[in-house]
Amino acid sequence: MIKFKDSINLALDHSLRSNNRLICFGLGVNDPSRFFETTKKLLEKYGENRVFETPTSENAMTGIGIGLAINNYPCVMMHQRLDFFLLAMDQLVNNAAKWHFMYGGKKSVPITIRLIIGKGWGQGPTHSQSLQSWFAHIPGLKVVMPSLPSNAYSLLIQSIKDPNPVIFIEHRWLHEISEKKINKKKIKIGDCQLLSKGKDLTVITYSLSTIEIMNLKKIINKSGINFDHIDLLSIKPIDYKSIKKSLLKTKNLLILDSISNPICSVGSEIISLISRDKDIKLKNTPSMLTLPDISTPTSFYYTKNYYISKKDIIREIMRLTNKQIKIIIDRDLHDVPNPKFKGPF
Repeated sequence: MIKFKDSINLALDHSLRSNNRLICFGLGVNDPSRFFETTKKLLEKYGENRVFETPTSENAMTGIGIGLAINNYPCVMMHQRLDFFLLAMDQLVNNAAKWHFMYGGKKSVPITIRLIIGKGWGQGPTHSQSLQSWFAHIPGLKVVMPSLPSNAYSLLIQSIKDPNPVIFIEHRWLHEISEKKINKKKIKIGDCQLLSKGKDLTVITYSLSTIEIMNLKKIINKSGINFDHIDLLSIKPIDYKSIKKSLLKTKNLLILDSISNPICSVGSEIISLISRDKDIKLKNTPSMLTLPDISTPTSFYYTKNYYISKKDIIREIMRLTNKQIKIIIDRDLHDVPNPKFKGPF
């Protein structure tokens, strides 16, 4: 078995070994936990000139990374919270994202920025934000959000090879997810994966929401409901061709955007695309499950009603398919990934 965090480590190791100009740096890269164990043994293998910590100055370190990248030193830059990276938005939006365009396609910024998101542990409104839609809005950026060890491995390698900026977003709860082995088949940025097939419904997910549906699949299938499960993998570019192909068959849509607020979300963008496509005729109004339009509460008392539960998902699938599902679900662990997990990171 191989865990998501180990697949990230293997992808970094492969990339450092393949390109001796590649540099990995950031906050927590060489700390005792080695960035959620994703950078373990890299310092020992490649030395402190290529794998190193930086002072806590997000805007400065991003500027350094951009400078290295435009001088043919590709970078992987890492932040233990997406929230912290907001201090570097000027460097990202006004420099990295624009460089290729402003120089007529003749100059590139090969930088991959790893950002960690995640709910729970009482971290509240400034440590639990999922702002992937922000980045997707910016011309010149790609936004990748893997869900399983295999696609994390392939997509991180492809992100590092990309000649221009890629925002690579990992949900903390995915780091312990396991697969039997890594399928090293190349996945292109912008391609989705079809995880199951069915005629009753199209379910679109990404990142942690993919696992949430996978955990419910047996319950749903036992009730005679079979569905296309599309795992987006990247939200910019988005694989609309695959989404359309599925909807022409099922004519029924649920978007589980469970790590996002509703306004200008990934889900609302997909629904916008569908509504403008005259070929698609749905049986029901598209359904989208998101967080409410408020900041994440800190208190466990409030978060238990803030996050989308398994029962919320099941009820929405029953409504869309007009079929009954026997709901026998254990207590939702909305605040920790599993009972053995120890926070805060």
